[in-house]
Amino acid sequence: MDDVQERTIRVGNSLGLHARPAGKISQEAQRYAASISVHSGGMEADAKSILDLLSLAAPQGTELRLRAQGPDAAQAISSLTKMFEDMFGEDR
Repeated sequence: MDDVQERTIRVGNSLGLHARPAGKISQEAQRYAASISVHSGGMEADAKSILDLLSLAAPQGTELRLRAQGPDAAQAISSLTKMFEDMFGEDR
């Protein structure tokens, strides 16, 4: 049975989830076999799709839920969480 991992994170960078972070997230997510989604309110985005991520229109402070299902789900969630914690290299 595939492992399912979830974690709630908050968008910390001042510009929110714009094109550059969305690109970094999708690029990182594509490294994993797991199916990875990002949830905001009632919306769900495929973490491997930049356009899906941008459709969330998540400004600074938005709470997001990361969900991954697959053999490397734990590693995927850990890696993506670190990217959010590091604010994608912005605001430093």
